[in-house]
Amino acid sequence: MPRPEVLERIQSAESDADEIVAEAEQDRDERIAEARERAEEIRTEADQEAQELKERRLEEAREEIDQECERVLEEGERERAELADRARDRVDEVTDHVVELFQEDVHAQT
Repeated sequence: MPRPEVLERIQSAESDADEIVAEAEQDRDERIAEARERAEEIRTEADQEAQELKERRLEEAREEIDQECERVLEEGERERAELADRARDRVDEVTDHVVELFQEDVHAQT
């Protein structure tokens, strides 16, 4: 094979190799861009799921707090009613005791 043909074939092969490298680099850049885009989508989805989970947990906590608050209020109302009943039951006893103290004080002064 004459030298000019060999030189042309080498130049053609180099040109083909340059095209292959350029295509590979372009393909690599596109894949990296796609991977970054997909990673951002995954991050966005994860953030959204985390926010939804946070909101669900907050709502559950609020419901638990509301239930506990209601329970405490009911217990307080029940205890208040019991105290009022006991106080009413002791009115006569306390009245008698006060009258007795008053009579003792009156007799002590006379």
